[in-house]
Amino acid sequence: RLAEGCGHDHAPLRIQAVDVRAAEATAMQWASTYFVAVKGLPTEDAAGLAALFYIGITAGRFVSGFAADRLGDRKMIRLGTGVLFCGIAALALPIHSHTAAIAAFVVMGLGCAPIYPCIIHSTPANFGAESSGAIIGIQMAGAYVGSTFAPPLFGLLGSALGFSILPAYLLVFAVFMIAMTELTFRTAEKNRSDTGP
Repeated sequence: RLAEGCGHDHAPLRIQAVDVRAAEATAMQWASTYFVAVKGLPTEDAAGLAALFYIGITAGRFVSGFAADRLGDRKMIRLGTGVLFCGIAALALPIHSHTAAIAAFVVMGLGCAPIYPCIIHSTPANFGAESSGAIIGIQMAGAYVGSTFAPPLFGLLGSALGFSILPAYLLVFAVFMIAMTELTFRTAEKNRSDTGP
C-alpha cells in the first residue's frame, strides 16, 4: 500500500489538509478586518458580514452531501476548488464597492465546503481500509496545523503589507491544495494499477 514504507508519500497528505483548513480558518477569522480595512465598512456592519463565509460553508456542506455520492470525491474536490477560485477572483476585483466582496465570501464558503470532507472520505479508497486510520490521523494533524498557524501568519503579513493581500494569500493555499490533492489521487491510482486487483 502507498501508506506503508513510503514516508515521502505522506507529504502531499499533510500539505493538502494544511492548505484547505488554512484557507477556511483565515477567511473566517479575517473577514471582518478585510471589510473594515480594505472596503471601509463600519466595524459593526463588518462584524455581521463576517458570518457570510460561515453561511456559505454551511449551505455548501448541506448541498454537497447530496451530490457527493453521484459525483464522487475527486470531482467534488475539483468542483469545490473551482468555486473557491471564483470567490477569490471576485474578492480580488479592483473595485471599492463591498458588494462583490460580500458575494465573494459566500462563494468561497461554498467552494471550501466539500473539499476537506471529501479528502477524508476518499482516504479508504485511496489507501485501503487497513491504512485509513493512520492516514486520516496525518490529515487531521495537518488540518490543525493549518487552522492554527495560517490566520496569525496572515495577521503579521497583513499588518506589514496591507490586508488587501487576503485574496493572494488564500490563492496560494488553494493552488497548493488542489496540486497536492491531484498528486495524491494520481499516486493512489498508480499504486492500485501496480499492485493489481
